[in-house]
Amino acid sequence: MSERKRILVAMSGGVDSSVAAALLKEQGHEVIGVTMQLWDYSKNEQSCDPSAKFDSCCSHDDVADARQVAVKLGIPFYVLNYQDDFKENVVDYFTREYLRGRTPNPCVACNTFLKFDHLLERAKRLGCDSVATGHYARIEFDSAANTYRLKKGHDEKKDQSYFLYSMTQDRLSRILFPLGAMTKAEVRAHAERFGLVNAQKKESMEICFIPNNDYARFIEKNTKPSEIITGKIMSEDGATLGVHDGIHKFTIGQRKGIGVASDKPLYVTRIDPDSGDVFVGDETYLNKSGFEFEKVHFIRPCSQDEEFEVKIRYRSPAAVGRLVTQNGADGLKRSGVSFASPQRSITPGQIAVLYRGDEVLGGGFIEQVFQ
Repeated sequence: MSERKRILVAMSGGVDSSVAAALLKEQGHEVIGVTMQLWDYSKNEQSCDPSAKFDSCCSHDDVADARQVAVKLGIPFYVLNYQDDFKENVVDYFTREYLRGRTPNPCVACNTFLKFDHLLERAKRLGCDSVATGHYARIEFDSAANTYRLKKGHDEKKDQSYFLYSMTQDRLSRILFPLGAMTKAEVRAHAERFGLVNAQKKESMEICFIPNNDYARFIEKNTKPSEIITGKIMSEDGATLGVHDGIHKFTIGQRKGIGVASDKPLYVTRIDPDSGDVFVGDETYLNKSGFEFEKVHFIRPCSQDEEFEVKIRYRSPAAVGRLVTQNGADGLKRSGVSFASPQRSITPGQIAVLYRGDEVLGGGFIEQVFQ
């Protein structure tokens, strides 16, 4: 950007968002730093236990780090309380999906239903031209098509474009990703150059509100016993192998912790939330040809006549597929994806994102898997 702008930077306390703020300030822009307070750790006794592992972002320590960086950079800094919105749009959604036998992605939900809406609204109120974050992704403007394009970050290992599939043209016109063309090593080098307190801070690897990465325990502590769906463990050939005490403890493709003995490896192949039955079988049952979308969203129009690369989870490699339309169980026409070759462990509740090369075209929630 050649002209000076007022930019709101979302600062999590991590090195990425801190460097994004520092670079924009160095370029001469007026930078305002904000941290979104999303989760009250003082209400979670797990996080107060010194022996408990709580490797997450958005904690009080992270807020303190973001504040120190803002002081170092000489920029205004605010902490915004969005705990109620976070609980409703992310935590409750996460719990509700697991209770339905689905596997949600709370980080996508946070980006889709919470962060950018609030940040853009706050930026407008503060008279800011743009919102910047530390995401590893790129935004390019196609002047010939008068369209913004969302693209992968140059660092393939850190690319976060998957989490941003719900972007709209309006959002893309007002958002900046200053780190999109950088590697993580380059970002840390900039942090050292700026003398930032979090230059070598480790990355958060867990979901921010789940202590010890124990999903099942968190769900059980935050739901009524009557909402837990129990049932049988069934083999794919129809035999009853055992019982279980909650479908929230299982996900498609799971091998360990199933609770039945077998002389060959067994995997969770499907979950029936109506009966409470969890089905298991050998890994051949995991291979499926496609799925139906729920809440599908496209950044740019896509044609059913072309092939796309589709990622069915963040860390999975992309696979070739086509858009299809078919009648769902309720008789309504639904969009979906049919793969050129069967894919392993397509999981309801996860997000599928469509790419053309390094461009994100859109995506949606996986609803029904083609049997």
